[in-house]
Amino acid sequence: MTLEQCREKIDALDIEIVRTLNERIRTAMEIGRLKQETDAPVYVPAREMQVFEKVMRLNEGPLTDAHLRAIYREIMSAAISMELESSVAFLGPETTYTHQAALSKFGQSLRYLPCETMEQVFEEVEKGNAQYGVVPIENSIEGGVTPTQDRLTHTPLKIVAEIYLPIHHCLIVQPGAETPTKVYSNPQALAQCRGWLARHFPDVEIIPTRSTAGAADHVLRDPNAAAIASRLAAEQNGLEVLNENIQDIAGNSTRFLVLGREYGPPSGKDKTSVFFGVRHKTGALFQALEPLHRAGLNLTKIESRPSKQRAWEYTFFVDIEGHADDARVRGALDELADHCVEFTVLGSYPIAFRS
Repeated sequence: MTLEQCREKIDALDIEIVRTLNERIRTAMEIGRLKQETDAPVYVPAREMQVFEKVMRLNEGPLTDAHLRAIYREIMSAAISMELESSVAFLGPETTYTHQAALSKFGQSLRYLPCETMEQVFEEVEKGNAQYGVVPIENSIEGGVTPTQDRLTHTPLKIVAEIYLPIHHCLIVQPGAETPTKVYSNPQALAQCRGWLARHFPDVEIIPTRSTAGAADHVLRDPNAAAIASRLAAEQNGLEVLNENIQDIAGNSTRFLVLGREYGPPSGKDKTSVFFGVRHKTGALFQALEPLHRAGLNLTKIESRPSKQRAWEYTFFVDIEGHADDARVRGALDELADHCVEFTVLGSYPIAFRS
């Protein structure tokens, strides 16, 4: 086939792709209309997961599964934006890792609402100013993000989805700068690069900021400053990447939560998050968790936090495989709750793909 013939074939395929995409969007809009009649949510993570799994089963290459997920993410983003005016609150400003996580989940077509604090993300969704919120919950190096954990214990919102985002930290500077005297970033990013900084810039002044994007703003104003932030933050601010992949552990990844008003139906591959507190007595935690073991449920995470009501007493965050609406999971959780002084199902949601 000649070059011209290849181009003619691509032109013909583009005509068919555009026609088919518009037909798909029209059908999705009809689904949206039917959902509005029953007040059903437009964004259904379980259905989203089913679509991704379907197209990956159909995939014969050369596109990778990751390529297909990215393409379909934008198709579904366009559909959601045309069904209703959705907005997503996130810990901002733009170019933060939370912003990138939100984009990876909802695509480019939705409206995004940057928030200065974790508290504000929760508030914007609680007040109805945003339909969903995205917040970090844990990092593979530094563990739990305590402001998110603490806020989850007193909100009517539920976890409706999760996102895993690989974190590749860069040291960014003004163009031409080489030896910074101070480094800005948020505390989580600084902690994830603690060893690298100690080896390469042992005498540099470390200055915490609210966000990695905010750290980049400091570099714009100070030629002696550097920031630990993403390559995207450098590109959008006209800054230079002095060093990249400076995180202390190569497999650095952060897990984010999507918050909404109610979690969706089972997808078949789900995770349930719960929060509970037990009586301060011997064997209380064992007795609370034992029903999960008897039900054959896989506990994928357990983390304790100070109760903040009584000194040296603790509450617990637990993730288990399965959906809270499944009979086996529901029965085990009801038994767990019987042993608790406080108990909340934080949400049930599809287990996310990991890059």
